[in-house]
Amino acid sequence: MRSVWTNDEVAPDQPLWRYLRAQRFIESVQSRTLHFPSARQFEDPFEGAVAVLPYDWPRDPRYEELGDVDKAFEQLRRLTKISCWHCADYESDAMWKLYAGTRKGVAIRTTAARLQAALRPFRLAADYGEEQPIWGRVRYFDLHAERLRAGMEERFFIKHRAFEWEQEFRVVISVRMAEEFGVAVPVTGIDVPFDPAVLVESAHLGPSLSDSERAAISDVCAAAGLGARLSTSTLLGRPRYT
Repeated sequence: MRSVWTNDEVAPDQPLWRYLRAQRFIESVQSRTLHFPSARQFEDPFEGAVAVLPYDWPRDPRYEELGDVDKAFEQLRRLTKISCWHCADYESDAMWKLYAGTRKGVAIRTTAARLQAALRPFRLAADYGEEQPIWGRVRYFDLHAERLRAGMEERFFIKHRAFEWEQEFRVVISVRMAEEFGVAVPVTGIDVPFDPAVLVESAHLGPSLSDSERAAISDVCAAAGLGARLSTSTLLGRPRYT
């Protein structure tokens, strides 16, 4: 897989985490697909921006309406599908709360090498070629202080410094060329085939899951040959004070 940053190759042993709600994890393992939402679906209002004007910056009425470049970039956001991962050696309480339904989910731990090996060829149509993903760490900048010059690929690996705590890693698939050749593109996300046995180094049950949810996830993991890799989050441990 090609790295978006030519001077920063991805280390094969880079630990990566993905936090999922329980039902999303179950569906992903059973369907053997990873969901890549469109960039326009993300809550970050600065997604793809190269600068951020201060809130109280004087407004110029000439730019109140979206220009041609803005409209084109909005379409690019629709045509860019992204899988987001967290770079860390250990599980994160903040990530549990943000992405796994207030700890009611599953955290997948993998490595960059496993992720690359697990992804299977993806086509939007049987008679159209394979889409080629790119990947890399997200880089963070103070977009209030500087205006970046970034290509269309790099823009989706750049974020405002306020989000630096996320330590994000992304796999990105652009389906722009497919649409230009007349292939129908989903408005929202795409589901990319993967091999769960290759991807999942370990899976961690969220500390707030109910007994029935834990049982359902355990059954799915057992059926997929992942039972021995399933454990419980360290956040469920009992504290000791002596």
